[in-house]
Amino acid sequence: MARRPLPRILTSGTASIARSRELARTAADSATDVLHPLITITRGLRRLAAAGRRKWTETPKDRRGPVLFLVASVVLVVALIPYGPLLALITLMATAAWKGRDRTPVQAGPDEAQVQRLQSLYEALVPYFSVAEDPSPLYSHGGDWEQAFGSYDFDDNGRISRLVLRYPAYFTDGEAASRARIEQLLHAKSGRGREYHFDWDEEGNELTVTVLAPLPTDIAAQRFVTSPGETVLGFTDETSVQRTLPVADGEEQRDVPPVVWRTGIRSTEPHLLIVGQPGSGTTTLMRSVALQALQHGDVLIVEGSGTGEYACLTGRAGVLAVECGLAGALATLEWAAHETERRLIAANRARQAGQPAPEDSKRPLWILLDRPSALGHLAAVDGRNDPQALLQVPLRHGRAANVTVVVAEQWDSLDALIDPVRQHTRARVALGPATADQLAEVLGAEPHTTTTPDVPPGRGYARMGTGPVHRLQVPATPDPYDEATSETHRQAVLDLLPERSAPADAEPEPEPAVAEG
Repeated sequence: MARRPLPRILTSGTASIARSRELARTAADSATDVLHPLITITRGLRRLAAAGRRKWTETPKDRRGPVLFLVASVVLVVALIPYGPLLALITLMATAAWKGRDRTPVQAGPDEAQVQRLQSLYEALVPYFSVAEDPSPLYSHGGDWEQAFGSYDFDDNGRISRLVLRYPAYFTDGEAASRARIEQLLHAKSGRGREYHFDWDEEGNELTVTVLAPLPTDIAAQRFVTSPGETVLGFTDETSVQRTLPVADGEEQRDVPPVVWRTGIRSTEPHLLIVGQPGSGTTTLMRSVALQALQHGDVLIVEGSGTGEYACLTGRAGVLAVECGLAGALATLEWAAHETERRLIAANRARQAGQPAPEDSKRPLWILLDRPSALGHLAAVDGRNDPQALLQVPLRHGRAANVTVVVAEQWDSLDALIDPVRQHTRARVALGPATADQLAEVLGAEPHTTTTPDVPPGRGYARMGTGPVHRLQVPATPDPYDEATSETHRQAVLDLLPERSAPADAEPEPEPAVAEG
């Protein structure tokens, strides 16, 4: 079967198509220039009509009658005088042209200071994005920065707030060290004291640098709208997660993007590790997790520092124990290990009998261990076993037994954590100032944002397993018994505390006698 030839327009090249497009573009520009006065007058008439409607709406109803009478009188006078309608039309068109003019000046490009800043940034990137063998380098000393920088934005202070730059294909953007050098340079040249997000497009050889807005630090502890098995660790950027939660901000309510940690039988990261410096907010996060866990489960707290940060939870309903000493911590953790084994055996027997698991084995049990290194040091002095060794059973089998372990430790004592704690706590949070190497050691990956030396308490990063690294701001959950706590945050924590439960050996109070009538 003979093949039909292609149309001539497809075989004679693209010169005629390009010429036609150019003629069409020129005709459109010419038509815009010709119709520009008509467009201006139409815009002015629309603005005058809007102003008239607004004025009529603002006029009280008792004054609308005199206003209509005045307008009708003016129209009658204009219609009776010689050339009145023509003069009125000319005046209306002139007013519409004046109101419809474009009064927003169009900025042709960056000003002199912005050009100088972009040129300096371009010159600083030349040693990293150029090689001597490149015949037509994109970056060269004295070159044109407009070819390398695709788009840019500046803030009110004249500093770069967003920048899209192109780099040559031979740059080793797949190596973490090469990218870290570029990010450090851009951070220094664009302005320190701010957090930057770096988005590397390795396919298109483009890097997008964006200045991140600070995360909200005024969100107090409260009941978050979550389902059982979900814990809000804090809040992050809107572009990082695809979910928002309504939170109360005083008398108002707003939606913020949360960092949610999912626990339970189907969780892939059933245990959590929190690392930070003193005063960075690790205890605040532990307290926030405890208050959320008490909604649907029981909590067991072991405090290695012994500072009484969890005294507000002592004797509350659902709080099984709050231990600060070594002997109490060992006894409590040993009971938790036996309880985990009991739950596993009970669930296994129920499955073999074809029955659902007992209710007492389905209720979540949370083990919160703050500063285990301090207890480990005391145990070594007394010749006892490290309390962390008792966490092996809850860590290994906690997901099947509905037992969750949360460990908080400081940077200087991170080496004291045993291997089972490191291996099974796949949900990680790093709070406070930290270097890129420290974050990579704890989170398993470096964040795509720069760190700042001065951060508020509760500020850091979070990563769930092998997921992305999120910026994190922990909700304000201070110790309500601390005198330095504000009244608003103190009351917010007190409202979340469960009722106090009577001790087991306490005698029941006698019921009041009812008088017989």
